[in-house]
Amino acid sequence: MADGTLKVGTITNSAGSGNIAIGSGVTLLSNVPAFEAFLSATDTISDATATKVEFDTKVFDTDNCYDNSTNYRFTPTVAGKYYVYSSLEIGSDTNTALDTIAGYIYKNGINYSSLGKVYNANYIRRSVVTLSSIIDMNGTTDYLEMFTYIDVTSGTPTIFIDGARTTKFGAYRIGA
Repeated sequence: MADGTLKVGTITNSAGSGNIAIGSGVTLLSNVPAFEAFLSATDTISDATATKVEFDTKVFDTDNCYDNSTNYRFTPTVAGKYYVYSSLEIGSDTNTALDTIAGYIYKNGINYSSLGKVYNANYIRRSVVTLSSIIDMNGTTDYLEMFTYIDVTSGTPTIFIDGARTTKFGAYRIGA
């Protein structure tokens, strides 16, 4: 243990077998609750309007805290700091028509974190917005949702699903 790292294969009690007791005041951290969900089908939305993304397919949900059928929100049951992430493949169904895009992480119905791109007449068809944030959650009433904004010069604003879960939303607890 010269460098401060203790490596062991087995921990036993003082008799050499059985379970050990963890004393009070000792916290064993793990990254739960946690979830990841993705959009299962391409979706069209209103132009130039912040719209909730309805991630309808769970990859995993350790504590059943993500609603993938009604409110499309994550309401963790354990207070703490959460690493939250999302990737949105968004654009227009028409070539060279994408003007402005954005992704928003909402906490309790209010924009908490966002990232956007403006193409200023250098229009393209599709782009990806990837964002993340560390957010304090109270473990009872706080909830998270994802929104997107797409402004197109022609065609229909579209949330795409090409590739392996390119449009996804997830979070996991990182500590108290």
